[in-house]
Amino acid sequence: MVVTGIAVILFSAAGIAAIMGWIPTSIGQSRDGAVADRLAAHSKGPASPAASSGQRVASKLKCAECGVIESVRQVEQRGEGTGLGAAGGAVVGGLLGHQVGGGRGKDAMTVVGAVGGAVAGNQIEKQMKSTTGYEITVRFDDGSSRMFPSTESTWRSGDKVKVVNGAIQSNV
Repeated sequence: MVVTGIAVILFSAAGIAAIMGWIPTSIGQSRDGAVADRLAAHSKGPASPAASSGQRVASKLKCAECGVIESVRQVEQRGEGTGLGAAGGAVVGGLLGHQVGGGRGKDAMTVVGAVGGAVAGNQIEKQMKSTTGYEITVRFDDGSSRMFPSTESTWRSGDKVKVVNGAIQSNV
């Protein structure tokens, strides 16, 4: 009976999280940045190979937002309970507690089950809503460094990057 109650709590929490959109999805990176890079590359076509190499040297000297990925650190972001998990857990725990004992003992077990279910439901909700993020540190060519939060770990230490409008892009 306890296993059934726990299964109901878990499936209820997962269903609520899916309906409310709390479960992270596996949506890929936005293609807007890639499309903009391609359009910029085609619109700036070099007139001659000599001009092309001269432009590359000048752009490397002028790039204040260019740098190298110094570190990528995984960070666990704890979820917060909204009360839905606690309410669902209290109902299920109360129903399970009511099945135990008789007389005043049944009443006491109902209360204990409701309190225990509320605590368990709240913890399950927090665990379901926790996410993994990344802190990416970029060391710029001028020696300064800056940290960027990210939801993906597509970068590795040593990657050459530039920062455009607050977003990290490849600078190969």
